[in-house]
Amino acid sequence: MKNITTLTVLKSNQKMILSSSFDGSILRWIQGIGYSGKLRRKDCSQIKCLAAVKGEIITSGYDNKVWRVSLHENECEAAEHIDVGSQPKDLTHAIDSPDLALVSIDCGVVLLKGLQVLSNINLGFTVTASVIAPDGSEAIVGGQDGKLHIYSVSGDSLTEEATLEKHRGAISVIRYSPDVSMFASADLNREAVVWDRVSKEVKLNNMLYHTARINCLAWSPNSTMVATGSLDTCVIIYEVGKPPSSRKTIKNAHPGGVYSLVFTDDCSVVSSGEDACIRVWRIAQ
Repeated sequence: MKNITTLTVLKSNQKMILSSSFDGSILRWIQGIGYSGKLRRKDCSQIKCLAAVKGEIITSGYDNKVWRVSLHENECEAAEHIDVGSQPKDLTHAIDSPDLALVSIDCGVVLLKGLQVLSNINLGFTVTASVIAPDGSEAIVGGQDGKLHIYSVSGDSLTEEATLEKHRGAISVIRYSPDVSMFASADLNREAVVWDRVSKEVKLNNMLYHTARINCLAWSPNSTMVATGSLDTCVIIYEVGKPPSSRKTIKNAHPGGVYSLVFTDDCSVVSSGEDACIRVWRIAQ
């Protein structure tokens, strides 16, 4: 039994969930039905990060490699990889330009176009999380020092535009809202923050209801809710337009800790964790 480290959904079918674990397995699940088979890969390297883009999946593990694997009728076909020179910590892609991906490593980030390295940039601080905007025009990089660095992306270069300071622990995850008007960040000191993308002001704070580090977060498709998952075994769901005290808490969602979250629709959030289980939660409105 392996803990489930990553979840993603296929853009062509939001009810099709892919899960991965440290042993390199990628399994398919259909909401409302259950297990739907295992994706057969020629390469069975361990997986830390998993993302689904149109017609393919992107993975990274512990061997410095980023893989792009073609999908045909939900089965793996050709797989190619590139060595980014260091172990990836985070991996995101630009949804509107799926060839463009951002990989965070210890000392900086690697910007990829397909399997070509556009740039390998040393940022001068210890990187712990990153995300690239859906249109590929902006990147946010979080550090060990709890700061969020916002960069504009042009070609193969990054230009720092702002630095945000609110967190009191190393950044663990950053994600844009689906409507791209906001982004959310979380840290190892159990705090999450929602930011306005344009003004860079805090939109929702005091999200301090976990008792241990936050491992993951996810946005609802309509950008009204943020879910966070923690080592404390709980999933907490916040509504952006309401105070954090009105949160919904799913206690003991996964004994041992929650590792990944993804929404399949505006009322359903899927979680996975240390207990090797995947659970679908219906959010009461």
